[in-house]
Amino acid sequence: ICPVDGTVVSGHGTMDESYLTGEPFQITKTSGSGVMSGAINGEAALTILVTKRAIDSRYAKIMEVMRESESKRPQLQRLGDQLGTFYTPLALVVAGGAWIVSGDPVRFLAVLVIATPCPLLIAIPVAIIGSISLCARRSIIVKSPVVLEQIAGCRTAIFDKTGTLTYGEPKLVEQKVAPGFGEDEVLSLVAGVERYSKHPLARAILSAAKEARLALPEASEVSEQPGKGLLGTVSGRHVQVTSRNKLDAHDSVLLPPVEGGLECVVLIDDVYAATLRFRDAPRAESRSFITHLGPKHQFQRVMIVSGDRESEVRYLAHQVGIGEIKSQKSPEEKLAIVRAETARAKTLYVGDGINDAPAMMAATVGMAIGQNSDVTTEAAGVVIMDNSLRKVDEFMHISRRMRSIALQSAVGGMVLSLGGMLFAASGHLSPVNGAISQEIIDVLAVLNALRAAFPPRVLADS
Repeated sequence: ICPVDGTVVSGHGTMDESYLTGEPFQITKTSGSGVMSGAINGEAALTILVTKRAIDSRYAKIMEVMRESESKRPQLQRLGDQLGTFYTPLALVVAGGAWIVSGDPVRFLAVLVIATPCPLLIAIPVAIIGSISLCARRSIIVKSPVVLEQIAGCRTAIFDKTGTLTYGEPKLVEQKVAPGFGEDEVLSLVAGVERYSKHPLARAILSAAKEARLALPEASEVSEQPGKGLLGTVSGRHVQVTSRNKLDAHDSVLLPPVEGGLECVVLIDDVYAATLRFRDAPRAESRSFITHLGPKHQFQRVMIVSGDRESEVRYLAHQVGIGEIKSQKSPEEKLAIVRAETARAKTLYVGDGINDAPAMMAATVGMAIGQNSDVTTEAAGVVIMDNSLRKVDEFMHISRRMRSIALQSAVGGMVLSLGGMLFAASGHLSPVNGAISQEIIDVLAVLNALRAAFPPRVLADS
């Protein structure tokens, strides 16, 4: 991991900056290329000239924004506090009224004994702890228990793009084949030479060939010079994988128009054969997950806030069914957007990168997908250990069930206590009997709250 901002002075390789910028693809670094602190180096050795002090580097600036965000994190009222604001005054009014009307201070004592708010003090924490335990067994780590109470009230869902709604790595999505060549033929020949390459796109080509169940022919005379592409001989044919700016004018005429994502150009026997296009593909469950948020979880707005290019964000938004996007946003801009949205309605922010950490802290509920960064997991209230949106859905269901069980336990216990208070106020219940009755109510409330620790038959919508 690059510790400070700098410039490459020697070497040629690739670096992963997705957690900092939102760009899903590994970035090629050659002499003169800028490097940000926090970027993850690939397999090549790079010599970097430091251009900024550590305190002035990009990573340090993001950490500074995160600390500022933490100091202004929204204060959320706990469920027990909300219920207690009217229960305690009500108990005092009933107890005082019984004393005043009857003139008997024993009735005042009896009412207070049975009015102790144990269902609030015990049942709600038991339901929360039980739900945290259930989450842990489902690979969901709850760092801040208050998020279990708050997520049911969130009405705006904000998602990062790279690594959250997508896999965070390039996939072959299209082949534009020239006349006289077949898709399987081209892919087989290219994959045959790409298996000897360390280029970031090689894995995507090999995965596509495997999915198509193509046999990989043996390659020979393979070479990969920086900036010149990949060369090799496969089944007696000369294969070159390069970029469009390396082609001569004659071959350039055959090229399709430039579109979003990444691309490579294939020449077979020095003749233009195909253009392969790559994008950061959405997760298999992304579209079904996004479309069910409104009907099943009452989200009124769903949006993407990403540091990636607008064309890439818009492409993904169309794929998964999101209409509102904000692209090319820095961590500072993400933070401002989330704060503005949280001022309007409770927000859920789901991300995975260092650049998401400040925004996570500003949201009502911040959720980290995967374990890609210690900074991100520190900022989040919930950490999804598996890279799966299904686990996000499971957490929502566990939270909603926890809130329901906690309310049943607390409100049910308070209603029973209120009935006992009325009996005590009328003189039908002594302080000792009131204490016994209260213990019975507490046991019933706690037993009901313990149900939150056991999984229901259905934990997700899909």
